[in-house]
Amino acid sequence: MGLTLIRKSRGAPPHNPHVALVLAGGAVTGGAFKVGGLKALDDFLVSRRVTDFDTYVGLSAGALLAAALAAGVTPGEMVRVLEGQSERLDQLGPLDFYHPNWREYAARPARFFWESLTFAPATGLDLLRALPGLPEALGPPLRAFLRRPSYTRWEALALEARARIAPSREVPSPAAHIPSGIFDNRRLERWLRRNFERLRMPNDFEGLRDRRGRDLFITACNLDSAEREVFGCGENLDLTISEAVQASTALPLLYRPARIRGVEYVDGGVYRTANIDVAIEKGADLIVCYNPFRPITNRLEGVDGRPGRHLSDWGLKAVLNQSFRTLLHSRLKQGLQRYLLDTRFRGDIVLLEPRERDVDFFNVNPLAFWKRAQALQHGFDSVRATIEQNFDVLAEVFARYGMNMSRVAAQRRAARTRAQFGWQVPEEERDLPSGRPELRVVS
Repeated sequence: MGLTLIRKSRGAPPHNPHVALVLAGGAVTGGAFKVGGLKALDDFLVSRRVTDFDTYVGLSAGALLAAALAAGVTPGEMVRVLEGQSERLDQLGPLDFYHPNWREYAARPARFFWESLTFAPATGLDLLRALPGLPEALGPPLRAFLRRPSYTRWEALALEARARIAPSREVPSPAAHIPSGIFDNRRLERWLRRNFERLRMPNDFEGLRDRRGRDLFITACNLDSAEREVFGCGENLDLTISEAVQASTALPLLYRPARIRGVEYVDGGVYRTANIDVAIEKGADLIVCYNPFRPITNRLEGVDGRPGRHLSDWGLKAVLNQSFRTLLHSRLKQGLQRYLLDTRFRGDIVLLEPRERDVDFFNVNPLAFWKRAQALQHGFDSVRATIEQNFDVLAEVFARYGMNMSRVAAQRRAARTRAQFGWQVPEEERDLPSGRPELRVVS
């Protein structure tokens, strides 16, 4: 597990510390990875649990988890939801994620067929109307082409003819009639709305703050303006919590844009990898950020004396996977550098990520719902190992903000979790060495 610390706090601890949790995206398996990791983190906390933070900020899969945590749903309960063992909440099923975009599958090909069928007759009528003026309009470019034929003169003649016959009529394009997404994520919104009702929780940001005393912020990208939308108290309140989650999880290509109240939204990760700046603006002193997507450092030197392989040797999937993760991670690193230099923020940031050589998680398909159990356990084991290896420094950071950690409590809770779900203790945890974070940044 990768651990990055940004330490900017100085002097005495804040009197009433404000703690925020920022959750990046991750699709299906990345979301499950985060659930497992959050369960491991929660196991170590004894005086203030993960559901007791002051502010939750989420995008994409992180938006769904942030909404649940802000409503008081523990990471352990989330694990039971994904495993179909929860008695409080409905299980998240594959159709909640993979509901086909039936409406556009039918409507868009039908429209293309109709436009293609009517294009020739309509263009013929336009030609009849334009015939009287064509000789005068096309004479000069036609004579120029005949005197010295070239592609440029032929193009000028064709464009002039088009401008005279049907200047505003477009040839029907198959690309313009491809459905805007494979799936429709409205069922995810209905799942969350239904379960908020089961929890007797308000499905609006102000109501949730009044009930729980917690702030929730969800971000999405406005497709038409290409701007970030932040939903929450003091920000945009046009959508309910479940609608904001629908907007934030509308991953392009996978889902059709979420059109809600006349506005189209796509996944919040399109605009920013995480939204640590939102937590800073809301006054957070300690920010815990969890990002499940980072590129791997490929082992070209190999193991046991054998040469390694380039990522391209694994095919296009590996190349796209690494490129996508690099894009997301580089944006996050640039943001962290800005926060390090921002004189307004005098707190601390704890960033949790997969290990840079975590090939097993790198190879898991982010959209594979059937891999959720594997991702759950992997996230749990990874965070447990990270905290164990860096317990002293993390305990110091959290203690500054009134949050005590306990190895004994974590071991007891982990044993119960593994017994309940049949998870085995990984080899690396049986003899954990002491370690240090991958990076510690001090201003």
